[in-house]
Amino acid sequence: MLPSLLELHLSGCKIERIPLSIQKVNITSLLVLDIRMNSIISPLPSWFSNLTSLRKLNLSENENDYGNYFTGPIPREFARLEYLEGLDFSGNGLEGHIPKLNLCKLKTLNFQGNKFGGGIQGLLSGFSNCTDGVLESLDLSSNKLEDELPDSLGMLHNLQYVNLEFNNFSGKIPESIGKLSSLKTLNLSYNNMIGPIPDTLGQLSELVHLDLYGNSWEGTLTESHFANLTRLQSIDVSTYRPMSLNVSLTYEWIPPFKLYTVGITNCSVGPNFPAWLQLQTELSDVTLRSTGISGTIPEEWLLKVSLQLKYLDLSYNHIKGRLPLQLKCPNLYHIDLSYNKFDGPLPLLSANLTVFNLESNSFSGPIPSNIDQLMPTLKGLYLSDNQLEGTIPPSICNLRRLSILSLRNNLLFGEFPQEWSVWPRIDIVDVGYNNLSGNMPSSMGVPSSLHVLKMNDNNLGGTIPSSIWRNCTSLRSLDLGGNKFTGNMTLRIGSNAPGLFFVRLRSNLLSGHISDQLCNLPFLDILDLSHNNFSGPIPKCLKNMTSLVEGFSNATDYESYIEQARLTLKGRELVYNKTLFLVKSIDLSSNNLEGEIPEEITSLIALGTLNLSRNQLRGNIPFKIGNLRWLETLDLSHNHLSGQIPQSLSSLTSLSHLNLSYNNLAGKIPSGNQLQTLEDPSIYKGNLLLCEVPLSTKCPGDETFTATDEKDSNEDGNDKLWFYVSMVLGFTVGFWGVCGTLLVKKSWRYAYFRLFDDIKDKVMLAIAVKVAQFQRKL
Repeated sequence: MLPSLLELHLSGCKIERIPLSIQKVNITSLLVLDIRMNSIISPLPSWFSNLTSLRKLNLSENENDYGNYFTGPIPREFARLEYLEGLDFSGNGLEGHIPKLNLCKLKTLNFQGNKFGGGIQGLLSGFSNCTDGVLESLDLSSNKLEDELPDSLGMLHNLQYVNLEFNNFSGKIPESIGKLSSLKTLNLSYNNMIGPIPDTLGQLSELVHLDLYGNSWEGTLTESHFANLTRLQSIDVSTYRPMSLNVSLTYEWIPPFKLYTVGITNCSVGPNFPAWLQLQTELSDVTLRSTGISGTIPEEWLLKVSLQLKYLDLSYNHIKGRLPLQLKCPNLYHIDLSYNKFDGPLPLLSANLTVFNLESNSFSGPIPSNIDQLMPTLKGLYLSDNQLEGTIPPSICNLRRLSILSLRNNLLFGEFPQEWSVWPRIDIVDVGYNNLSGNMPSSMGVPSSLHVLKMNDNNLGGTIPSSIWRNCTSLRSLDLGGNKFTGNMTLRIGSNAPGLFFVRLRSNLLSGHISDQLCNLPFLDILDLSHNNFSGPIPKCLKNMTSLVEGFSNATDYESYIEQARLTLKGRELVYNKTLFLVKSIDLSSNNLEGEIPEEITSLIALGTLNLSRNQLRGNIPFKIGNLRWLETLDLSHNHLSGQIPQSLSSLTSLSHLNLSYNNLAGKIPSGNQLQTLEDPSIYKGNLLLCEVPLSTKCPGDETFTATDEKDSNEDGNDKLWFYVSMVLGFTVGFWGVCGTLLVKKSWRYAYFRLFDDIKDKVMLAIAVKVAQFQRKL
């Protein structure tokens, strides 16, 4: 018995279960129970509710290496803990609705990182009977809560901290939010909230941090939204619907706050650089991403914020001009000016940079030869899609923290640095679409940490180093196409990199057979070996390429790096980047492949493009080609295929590009479904024994009249049939309409015959008169 025990601290004691015997211990005087950071696997024990004197209960972060934690719903008996001031269940697996708790003395409530669902109306109703609610901190972030925020949120007048991010809340922010006069932090980021932001936010005079990122806001932010926010230090707002929220603040408006952090994304701020922001000279973190700003950045403002600036993101705008040469930002560690119209030499702003992203601009000149000294801590160097020229300096290999090097699509020439193998952490090397020459560096090996290697569309030659296949076991994407590489690749592709999802070696001088080892790539989505000198048969083990059979996506999302690939699909060369993960393609065209198309290829149900054209393939088109139900492009042209076109081809309802020309195919062209839309006869050209639509050649044994004549004949027959039916119906209706009436109505029958007699007399009289007149003339 421990009747006098007031506090029990068991945090970090590696407890795996709560002993049942503890229920029998008299600890009803306990004020503090702390068993956080353990490894307990259990629902919340209902006997906790017997500890009616508790002031603080902390069960947070109860997880171990296996992810075990408190689970299940909160027992309603917890409402008996009426003296609780602090309740922390964060980092567990609690679920269900949050019940009404009636904890009027509660100051801190932390349910972050659980699985609670439903709304919070029940939770808030528990405070409705409190004469003087004292709740100061409410953290329900990272759950599965939904529904609209209730107006009753505004009754918690003492709230200072509200964090509801990473949930599924919908609807608008309630107008009652303006009643939280003590609120210092409001975080509603990453929900499904919509509609205009209420201007009652401008009444929160104590507000310091406002986070509204990652919702679907609309409407306009005006001066009234910020009228009394004199303590505001950071604001972060974005919308998933581009430009649906307009930040409309007049040029003359002087903000009442002094910001240190501003983040605005996908909202309309431009076209001019905002005047109100130029008055914020203490900024350390600035994000104005995709805001419609054009023109130049005010040089005076840049120089004022340069000393304290740490993070700068102005990407996806239309900003032009050059950065001031005298601009130095000693504390800057992240700069992103990508997708703008900046020009001039590369700005060298800070020796503390870890991310240097200037992609898709018009920067020119060389990469500094001493870049390792100018930016020694660099982790990400993004200079793609500019007009940089010169060589890649060898000193770049001294950047030992470098993980991403993206120099794609510039005017760089010369050899790639030989010392690249010393990079210990490099994940991505993309130097495609330049004028690099020489051999691929291999004397010192290839970095084994590589995930993405793109050296495509240069003038590189020699053999592809075997160490790529041997050492780069984490390789996910390889593009060496558009070069002059030579050598036999029979035993290499796929030999030791099972995670490959993208392989593009097209337009080289490679030779050898396509090895069965290629089938050991279960995640492969895109294979392009076209325009080489590969020979031999197509492997029959293709059904082992699981991704092309089952259709799951294997593309990896790399921070700030957008993978780009130029692929020939649907008869055209297309550039893919953000949609690359949707592509499923095999292109083996323009080689010297022989033998038959293996029937096993029809197991690749998820395949979208199959191009085997311009080879020496023989035999029939696989009978089950119709199994490839997602196929959009099929090109088997310029081979020696024979036999009939399988009828199953007509079941390819997604097919939009077909080319079977210049083979030895024979017989009737299948019809129906999608094939009816492919009316260009050139797709069957060069097959002399093919017949039927869309070709003009008729198959032997067809009827002498055309299908059109037959249709017209059928239409004529139908017209005659309806003519006779109409005559019969007309006669029947007319006969019974007259005669039937005479039979039924006796008075009508007498009147009818009298009328007939009168008409007969008049006719006879007229005839007699005419005869008499005629006789007189004679």
